[in-house]
Amino acid sequence: HKGNNHPKELQEYQFDMSNRADRSNRYKAGVDSSDSRRRREESGLSVRKNKREEGLAKRRQINDKPDETSVAAVPGVVAAGGGALVPAIASPGGTPAAAPGAKRTFTAEDIPSLNQSIRSADPAEVLQAVKGFRRVLSIEPSPPVHEVLATGVLPMFVAMLGRHDHQELQFEAAWALTNIASTDQTRQVVDAGAIPSMAQLLLSPSADVREQCAWCLGNVAGDGPELRDLVLQQGALPPLLQNLVQPANISMLRNAVWALSNFCRGKPQPSLESVAPAVPVLAQIVSQQDDKETLMDACWALSYLSDGDNDRVGAVVASGVVPRLVALLGHASPSVVTPALRTIGNIVSGDDGQTQAVVDAHGLEAIAPLVTHVKKGIRKEACWALSNIAAGSRAQITSLLEHQEMISAVLKALASDEWDVRKEAAWVVSNVATGGAHEQVFALAKNHGGAVVPAICSLLDVQDSKVLLVALDALEALLKCDSRSSGLLQVPTAVDECDGLEKLELLQEHENETVYTKSVNLIESYFGADDDEDGGENIAPAADGNTFSFGLPAGAPTAFGGQCAPPAAPGFGAPVAPLAGGFNFNASSFNFSNAAV
Repeated sequence: HKGNNHPKELQEYQFDMSNRADRSNRYKAGVDSSDSRRRREESGLSVRKNKREEGLAKRRQINDKPDETSVAAVPGVVAAGGGALVPAIASPGGTPAAAPGAKRTFTAEDIPSLNQSIRSADPAEVLQAVKGFRRVLSIEPSPPVHEVLATGVLPMFVAMLGRHDHQELQFEAAWALTNIASTDQTRQVVDAGAIPSMAQLLLSPSADVREQCAWCLGNVAGDGPELRDLVLQQGALPPLLQNLVQPANISMLRNAVWALSNFCRGKPQPSLESVAPAVPVLAQIVSQQDDKETLMDACWALSYLSDGDNDRVGAVVASGVVPRLVALLGHASPSVVTPALRTIGNIVSGDDGQTQAVVDAHGLEAIAPLVTHVKKGIRKEACWALSNIAAGSRAQITSLLEHQEMISAVLKALASDEWDVRKEAAWVVSNVATGGAHEQVFALAKNHGGAVVPAICSLLDVQDSKVLLVALDALEALLKCDSRSSGLLQVPTAVDECDGLEKLELLQEHENETVYTKSVNLIESYFGADDDEDGGENIAPAADGNTFSFGLPAGAPTAFGGQCAPPAAPGFGAPVAPLAGGFNFNASSFNFSNAAV
């Protein structure tokens, strides 16, 4: 079905869209304008539940800093696995449990000794104890967080965040709090009062402290909408954005973008006002960065921000990021393609102008190969995006139909793909058939005559009543178009040949009243006596050589097969203007050393 197997004279059809009725009058009884363009929750596409696809909402830091590899200069300290440093824990005989340079692994058994050391009057011993606790909290796969919290050290970690005279201690305490916040005990970190200090430390002179606090706040925000909103209310977003505009290094950029994605994540969503400043910064990152991890999390953040009403979609479109998102649909990594496609799908669920921004950026050309992508989730969302374009203006339906190979791929998916993909493909075909002008429906049937009717009829025996109604609406639209065209399309014959009539007859016994009624009406109207019950005007296209014409004036545009790229809309084709200075890993325009904390 990827190619066109029809004779050349049946491949192209021309029509004039200039004087068609307003789209509000063109929807049929079963699929109205509100049903045709569907938000994500209505189409059954998950935003937050697939952790393998989206990435984890929380992350625990395990590895130590690279410079912590030598124990020679640290008396009373031994080496743990992977080069990490830990306090030398005395054995019952009073000697160190491991000699300097040896390897050891922390377990819950070390917690009592660490608890004693953290309460020492010796600052060096306290620092080593904090390091020991955060290494205990890094034990995979299940750190003994309850045992650590039972010692009462959590308030001590929070208090250490205020030690501006001791940045290493701040860093270690923030790391320990990060690992606690990565578990199901996130609320304890919040209740201990850590969030205001963490938000302030996003402006610390120490890049390590800033990055660790961004990580911890990302974990807190990732716990759910309540704690996410609390983080936003504590003013964490502006300083986090400053670290994104001027990241100290690539690690800071990656962690801060991930944290920002959690600031935007979750339902109910944060208010647009509270997260709107993030949109231009994310647009800048997506437009200037090539790092896969950064692109992935930035696109996820944009997908969360654009998932909602037209104001949310409009904020993303106005940032000028649409052309770059469209380009990322061709990225080599599915982990980037998936969130970019999800964002594009959200945008085309908006109004016609927002949808046109994607069309003008050659979004259809970018989506087309994704209909046959190896990943089912990408095929599904590609069809979902196309279904919303098909629910747009008549001109947008024209743009869709011009991509005949893509329509063939959609029909193949409708007939034989996995069920989740078939449902979305059904909406593509139904929205064109029920929302398109007579000439557009005629072109769909003629250019794909061998596939469209069997594909729709393949849905007439499914159990999903909503999908059944979508298929029945599409079939009714094709039958009506055929009737108005003096039977040129031979849709009733095609229905009968693919056992569609038999399926319709069985639907007369369906438990759903609407399905039953529609099935009866279709049989009575189009498969009964031979007399003309349509009573409408027969509109048959006139043959002219190898194409059909619908009254086009001389010099009219070419048919679907011709070169008919839509004009670029002003404002959407231009690249995103870079922020002043771009991304400067060693920027001096913002002096973190002089920032108030």
